[in-house]
Amino acid sequence: MATILAHITVKPGMSARFEQIARTLYSSTNDTEPNVRRYEHWRGAEEGTYYTLLSFDGFNDFIHHQTSEHHETASAQLGEVLAGIKLEWVDPIAGAAPLAPTTREALPDDPTDLFRKYAQRFAAQIAPWWNDLA
Repeated sequence: MATILAHITVKPGMSARFEQIARTLYSSTNDTEPNVRRYEHWRGAEEGTYYTLLSFDGFNDFIHHQTSEHHETASAQLGEVLAGIKLEWVDPIAGAAPLAPTTREALPDDPTDLFRKYAQRFAAQIAPWWNDLA
């Protein structure tokens, strides 16, 4: 499983455009990616702040999402509206969330250059203290 919480800040005056992009990404992701478990966008309390919860069956499924045609198209659009983004790997608490633990996964045997690049850029970050609680 691969679960990430994206902390997003949009440029002033760009919230409506960001939400339009988010709706398109939500539909495309949930309609075409069978290994997505959660892909949800949320508004934050502060103006211009948003969160995206992403959870996939595995790390490679997350990278397939990142390299998908719909995400690549949206990335250029997001570049115009985002002031900042931080991806935080998160881990569900057993018995308090329906998702499986976040785990690392080997790359497929024949990854494309783009897949390999994204796998390095977004490598799963498993916090050591999570294992101490298992």
